[in-house]
Order: sequence, then C-alpha cells, then structure tokens
Amino acid sequence: MPFAMVTSLGARRLARTAGILLSAALLGGLVAGASRPGAVVKDDTFLDAGTPGVLNIEAGECFDDPAYDIAFAGVIVVYRPCVEGAQNQSYGFVQVPDGAWDEARLREYAWDGCRRAQARRWPAGDPGVSLYPVLPTAETWADGDRTVMCVRYRPTGRLSPADTR
Repeated sequence: MPFAMVTSLGARRLARTAGILLSAALLGGLVAGASRPGAVVKDDTFLDAGTPGVLNIEAGECFDDPAYDIAFAGVIVVYRPCVEGAQNQSYGFVQVPDGAWDEARLREYAWDGCRRAQARRWPAGDPGVSLYPVLPTAETWADGDRTVMCVRYRPTGRLSPADTR
C-alpha cells in the first residue's frame, strides 16, 4: 500500500505542478496580450526632415520606423524593400509655396496635399491604410526646404507588398 500512496502523492504533485505551470502560462499569455501595443497612430510629428535617413527615401520606396543603428550610432530611418513588408511607404511629395515659416499653415497644407495625392493614386481608397506627412523643420525651411513627403502605413502592422503597389 505505501507504494500506491506514493504513486498517488506523486500523481497529485505532478498534477499540481502541471496546474501551476498551466496557470502561469495562461497568466503570462494574458499579460503579454494586454501589453501588446494596439494600433499605431502616426501624425505629422512622427518624423520630420531632421530625422536621420528620411531624406534618402524616394517616392514609391518603403522604410521602417526609426530605430537605433549600431553603425550609425543613433536612431535612423532605414530603407526596406517594399516586397519585404515595410512599416511605411513614401508615395509622393508636395511642394509648399515659399513664404515665412508658419508651422500651422504648413501642417494644414501638408495634410491637404497628401490626402489629395493619396486620392489621385488610390481613387477607391485603401481600407486599413493611413497616411501622414513628413514636414520640413524650421531649420530646413530656413535653408530653403519646401518639400513635404507623403507617407502611408498600416496602423495594425506592416504594409504588405500588395499595399505598396
């Protein structure tokens, strides 16, 4: 009988250990699920002309969000081929009329211009894909920069190659 009792205790310990591990795994999954970021909303402050690497991106090219680069020793925007599923795609540029630096006017002009450019390129719309403009900074404006980059992205993740047509 003592052997049966040990087996029974061993089985209970095993069941208890399995239950604890399962509970920990489920709790860990809930915590991980709760801490996952939801939709990412990018606006005209997400990137600007002063963000390293952004001025190397041409219309139609894709790139990932700024990240630390060891070789650069800083945060930089890096080109990524669109077929690899990038986080952003530059779909055009808007030229802002010359004038004094007026940030509010610039923002309004940039959003309007990028929305019109998107409507021309994707007349039927593109569900699930959003846009944001990359603006000149006061410093680049003083140097003559009047170009706004129009960028599209998917708030819930990467753009697929089909998104970047």
